[in-house]
Amino acid sequence: MLKKNLIISALFLGAVAFSGCKRDHNIVDEYDITPPQAPQNVSVLALDSEVEIYWDKSPDRDVAGYNVYYSYEYNGRYTFLGYAKNNYYLDGGANGPENGVKYFYAVTAYDYDGNESDLSGTYVFAIPRPEGYNIPLYDYNVYADKAGYDFSAYSILDYSAVNCDFFYEKYEGVSYIDVWDDSDIKDAGPTADITDITIAPVSGYAELIPGDNIKYVEAIEGHTYIIKTWDGHFAKIRVKQIASDKIIFDWAYQLIEDERMLKPAANRGRKKTYDSITINSR
Repeated sequence: MLKKNLIISALFLGAVAFSGCKRDHNIVDEYDITPPQAPQNVSVLALDSEVEIYWDKSPDRDVAGYNVYYSYEYNGRYTFLGYAKNNYYLDGGANGPENGVKYFYAVTAYDYDGNESDLSGTYVFAIPRPEGYNIPLYDYNVYADKAGYDFSAYSILDYSAVNCDFFYEKYEGVSYIDVWDDSDIKDAGPTADITDITIAPVSGYAELIPGDNIKYVEAIEGHTYIIKTWDGHFAKIRVKQIASDKIIFDWAYQLIEDERMLKPAANRGRKKTYDSITINSR
């Protein structure tokens, strides 16, 4: 689902519908030529082939709506994406973002006279990534062919398959999540949702016990686990339920090798000014 290269003039599907003028009935028509203040604190939530975009509303009282732009580089060419009446936009649908591609987003405000603000200056990007929900895995000692999972193929497979990223084991009544010795796994603790963990940690992964060929952590309901796969991709799973011989889990997988971002969000400590962002002529 590649994005179309929609280079659209700064006036904007949304503003045309609301353009107007401030009228002084005693003299002549006077037009407002002052643009509103740019939106602040843009943030994003990367999902599966979708990105949710949020921002603080412009404080100006004559704001009619907002235009949303994207670019493949922070200081690159920003292309018109769409408009919104409120401070939320969903980049998705048939022409939505492609999983595994990094997108930078910026937002402008426009008023009823068609004046458009500068681009928001927040340094923010998203990398949409595939995800899945309510996947069952069985104890490899009971159902070996239903015990493993391959993130890249979005599929359950035999725990011993060469492309198995992790598998489930129940040993002496305790549930475990296992990876092979060429992978890594870490218990990131209790979470309310699979989206709660935003970035894969650098350290704290399970150690390989001498003589073993697997690394493992205890499987606990409500915990999210970070996995670095054998081919260098980060993923996360959240255990939703543990039954007698299986677990039910949700997952998300980063398609860019060695990219730790699992749910990118705006880094509010790294504000940029508009001068550092360029918009090529449209």
